[in-house]
Amino acid sequence: MGMAAVLVVVSSFKMTPPAKKIKLGFISLTDCAPLVAAKELGLFAKYGVDVELEKQASWAVTRDKILNGEIDGAHCLFSMPLSVYTGIGGKAGQEMKIAMVLNNNGQAITLSKDFCGVVGFKEVNKAAAAVKTVQAKKEVTFAMTFPGGTHDIWLRYWIAAAGINQKSVGIITIPPPQMVANMRVDNMEGYCVGEPWNGLAAAQNVGFTHISSQDLWKHHPEKALVVNSAFAADYREDLKKVMKAIIEACKWLDIMGNRSKAASWLTKPNYVNAPLQVLEARLKGSYDLGCELGVQKYKDDYMTYYNNGIVNMPRKSHAIWFLAQYVRFGYLKSDPDYKGIAEKLILDDLYAEVAKEMGVPMQTDMQAFKTTYDVSFDPNNVAAYLNTTKR
Repeated sequence: MGMAAVLVVVSSFKMTPPAKKIKLGFISLTDCAPLVAAKELGLFAKYGVDVELEKQASWAVTRDKILNGEIDGAHCLFSMPLSVYTGIGGKAGQEMKIAMVLNNNGQAITLSKDFCGVVGFKEVNKAAAAVKTVQAKKEVTFAMTFPGGTHDIWLRYWIAAAGINQKSVGIITIPPPQMVANMRVDNMEGYCVGEPWNGLAAAQNVGFTHISSQDLWKHHPEKALVVNSAFAADYREDLKKVMKAIIEACKWLDIMGNRSKAASWLTKPNYVNAPLQVLEARLKGSYDLGCELGVQKYKDDYMTYYNNGIVNMPRKSHAIWFLAQYVRFGYLKSDPDYKGIAEKLILDDLYAEVAKEMGVPMQTDMQAFKTTYDVSFDPNNVAAYLNTTKR
């Protein structure tokens, strides 16, 4: 009887499965700060999720690990899922989901000392002549971080705005933390990347900041929380908790008095591993440009993480803009299914749930908007835009 009773007790006891450990990747860039802050402030734990942050070597490695499930998601280029799905930056048809945007602004184009004194800060109208001047001595190569990624598109957008023939220059792919070292050994004459790698080039007199991405498009989407399809589908509630923790971290980061603390975390070897002074200055909107160009102070368009809820909503109109650039710059030979792809890859319904539960104001979408050096973009009429753009 005693043994039977024990067996009954054992068989009726149900084991609770252990909580899922969620792995999120990041690249050594200042805009990984929302993930770092959420971890360091204990916000993931506050919302009941066990999150491990894992530094990645490159965007291509990040892509592969998201797709094969080694990590559940990551701090990613906003346009990476669009690039991969369309076959530019990976095998066509592979799906990575955009859950939310992590930051606006804060990238830049750095030019080497070859251009110092030839073209200055925001002198886009002089850039084509400057390139020709340098080409008289050597081939000119620019670097970005991932084909079809945000940095790639900012670079090509600038090339078009400057009137530079895209085919007359080389464009190569280099991981963000390797940009300064590659410029130092003359592997390229310019690059587009996130901070702190533009600030570091200026500080080390390797190059200078020619223009920031917010000068190209004020308050543009930049990095996003990108997750694999299985995690989004099977762990929806956990993903919402992760997003809530990150949104709270974004709010904290947008209090300027907290940015010194954020920089003190980011400077550590396990995160960005860059000089504290460079990280902190650009986080606070103070850009020592290099090349004796002085200091540029950004007032409201430095890197923002929340901005009263404007930052974090993933917009289909922004996704369609990037897809349009793929056609514009020759990555795609014909129009993709603009709205269909945006609908498939952007988890705007999920974000809307999180925003409502947190009292975060929702933003409008699918309305026309304008970038600095371009005609107005209507996501409902991409053909009209492409018919009038510089290539």
